[in-house]
Amino acid sequence: MEPAGEFYHMENGGDQSKKASMGKESWNNGIRTAQTMSNSLLRKKSDPLLVSKLRFQMLRQFLANLQEVILGTKLAVLFPAIPLAIAADFYKFGRHWIFALSLLGLTPLAERVSFLTEQIAYYTGPTVGGLLNATCGNATELIIALFALYRSKIHVLKYSLLGSILSNLLLVLGSSLLCGGLANLKNEQRYDRKQADVNSSLLLLGLLCHMLPLMSRYAAAPGVLIADSTLQLSRASSILMLVAYIGYIIFQLKTHRQIFDSLQEDEEEEEEEEKAVIGFWSAFSWLVGMTLIIALLSEYVVGTIEAASESWGISVSFISIILIPIVGNAAEHAGAIIFAFKNKLDISLGVALGSATQISMFAVPLCVVVGWMMRVRMDLDFSLLETASLALTILVVAFTLQDGTSHYMKGIVLCLCYTAIAACFFVLKIPAPLDQTNVKLGLKPSTGISA
Repeated sequence: MEPAGEFYHMENGGDQSKKASMGKESWNNGIRTAQTMSNSLLRKKSDPLLVSKLRFQMLRQFLANLQEVILGTKLAVLFPAIPLAIAADFYKFGRHWIFALSLLGLTPLAERVSFLTEQIAYYTGPTVGGLLNATCGNATELIIALFALYRSKIHVLKYSLLGSILSNLLLVLGSSLLCGGLANLKNEQRYDRKQADVNSSLLLLGLLCHMLPLMSRYAAAPGVLIADSTLQLSRASSILMLVAYIGYIIFQLKTHRQIFDSLQEDEEEEEEEEKAVIGFWSAFSWLVGMTLIIALLSEYVVGTIEAASESWGISVSFISIILIPIVGNAAEHAGAIIFAFKNKLDISLGVALGSATQISMFAVPLCVVVGWMMRVRMDLDFSLLETASLALTILVVAFTLQDGTSHYMKGIVLCLCYTAIAACFFVLKIPAPLDQTNVKLGLKPSTGISA
């Protein structure tokens, strides 16, 4: 038996080979999401012989797990940013340094959370495993949003979630279509329109729920305050969005699983037989620990974003909408582009559209509901510029994906759309609403009465 298999066997009480074979069968019959496939490209195999000659069993097992979890990724070089961020906060270094180091530290953590949820999914069966992967796909963005909600920084929350949607739909999808088209000039790239249609429909539903509070505010008679009505409408719409997302999960994992199985077929043909490399309880413990570290770094990011904005001369809106989504989820984005190079657009589209759908239909309404419980006035009104950017983005993507074929020109258009939106938020320094946060953004407040 191989050394890695030995640790794996000892941790789970001797019947691990049976569990592993059952887990493998369940995993193949379940759903491996596009996000986990994308992140898997940045993993590297560890050498179990490095720790196999140690005499103490517990030390051997711990070092083997440490080797798999910490060194088993090509992004391990970014892990030192985590203790540096903690040290920078402890020794009261510049707050912009804390922000930058925390953001860098989140990049490998997001990829490792995907790895650990995939390891747990080997033991939990296809339904629970698929649900874990579908839910934890954007854990970093959700944790940042919840900390912003806790600090009542509603503007940061809305900007970061909006930025994640725009980044996935325009930058990630556009880069994938561009790179895939250039790498396969002689072959027409094709993808399954059924998956794109499902995600586009959900994104349009989410857009409708965002537009209703905005249109209600502009439709009200002058001088009539409808803040409470808009808030109630947002909460009702959020419940409907969560119901729709639950239906989407059932649709994906149970009733119409065959539509999403095409994400796995080509990849499974080329991969070696996969198996869990660490035990269930080790994976669970590492997942809890890394989630706590993500929470700590997210608190640093939310608490220092205004200081970074003032120090760098960049608006909070640009940092939240552009920088945080790009850096925080770079591993998943890079994987999507690599799959496009390999002419596997179904997986690339699954990453981009799946993540955008999860943010729009799960993360945003969940924050509204959690804010409702915390008595924080979080609503779906993202203001005119943000909502218009979202609406035009969804429409452009829907038109781009309507024929089931791709070429590099489509990627160029999407990337240029993202550049135009980024330039807009870079030039316009939008202040935070005064009734939602007490922090200073480095901008002079308006002398008029806040609406």
